[in-house]
Amino acid sequence: MNVPEWVQSKARVTGNAAWLSELPALVDGLAAEWQISVGRTLEGGSEAFVAEATLADGTPAVLKVLVPRDDDVARHEITALRLADGEGCVRLFRADEHRSAMLVERLGRMLFDLMLPLEERLAILCDTAARVWRPAPGSGLPTGAEKGRWLIAFITRSWEELGRPCSERAVAYAIACAERRIAAHDDERAVLVHGDVHQWNTLEAGDGGFKLIDPDGLLAEPEYDLGVLLREDPVELLADGDPMRRARLLADRAGLDATAIWEWGAAERVSTGLTCLSIDLLPAAREMLAAADYVAQRFYAPAR
Repeated sequence: MNVPEWVQSKARVTGNAAWLSELPALVDGLAAEWQISVGRTLEGGSEAFVAEATLADGTPAVLKVLVPRDDDVARHEITALRLADGEGCVRLFRADEHRSAMLVERLGRMLFDLMLPLEERLAILCDTAARVWRPAPGSGLPTGAEKGRWLIAFITRSWEELGRPCSERAVAYAIACAERRIAAHDDERAVLVHGDVHQWNTLEAGDGGFKLIDPDGLLAEPEYDLGVLLREDPVELLADGDPMRRARLLADRAGLDATAIWEWGAAERVSTGLTCLSIDLLPAAREMLAAADYVAQRFYAPAR
């Protein structure tokens, strides 16, 4: 069995080397139980072993087995896929929370591979995310307020651990924006959101549209998903004389609040930049953090 190098590294770093040796038997067990044949390994990710699969009736599928984690990431992903039920997200055929395994429909090319102009790409991402949004009370998913608190803790800790790689003003602005989104959380307005909408998580669907893969699964204001889009394309943001233009464009398209989108984007930009830096994903990390510095310089005045 071919396990991608990044997946092996992730397993070893997280203390799951034994999982690697057990993975062939785990996959064989799932194949027998779910009556599937498992084909070639799919590259590109680090969080899971992913391979092509075929159902007993010939339906093409994808098998995903997450590297074990102490949190509920597998449960949240499975819950989100069940709630979406193939609308906007990849369709879930089978799942096993205990083994962190999923069998999902096989989709086509990534949106990234289509090399579309920025505004056309944003329209696709916005419309695809909107198909996921729906009330989901009682689903057990974390809330937008919880996500905001997580962002603050992660940014504060990682900024110090990584040697303060962006300005203190950028960090302060990201935290202030996250605090405002925490305060604004409303259970009555919260919907299921994907949580990680970008062009590498968006694939061609058989109906000519697109579907999202790998949902984080949150109950949050829908602006959260579009805020994630603002952290992407940092070079284009730096070149835009009106940095907030993208937030307004997305808000107008979805009928949402531009300020909420902008604030989630500010927090996510710093968080993701720090994450990318921690795994040496360059130049993306430096570009994101440079954009965070630029935005904070223009839009944030620290209290004196």
